[in-house]
Amino acid sequence: MPLVNVLINGHAYTVACDEGEEEHLRELSQFLDRRVRDLVSSVGQVGDARLLLMAGLVVCDELVAAEARADETARELALLKEKTGGKAEAREIALAEALESAAERVVAIAVRLTPT
Repeated sequence: MPLVNVLINGHAYTVACDEGEEEHLRELSQFLDRRVRDLVSSVGQVGDARLLLMAGLVVCDELVAAEARADETARELALLKEKTGGKAEAREIALAEALESAAERVVAIAVRLTPT
């Protein structure tokens, strides 16, 4: 199991992760470090444990808000599909197919016009 060294608020931590997840873990730690530094700039150094707790709560708050927005979007989409009887989705597919066909024709014309 790989070990990754991360830096949060100037302190180094060694964290284990699954094989191939090292870069993702580094990105997550950088995200958390930014949140902690933001808190330090507004509340000062109040101890690592408290800063990590506060940063965790801020991130959880953002996650809950994002989940609520995703749920609302899913409800709106379901309502739209219900109102249109799925016709909107069928129209989108037909439009995509027409655009793809037009693109293929443009490419074919371009090939014929390109000097060899």
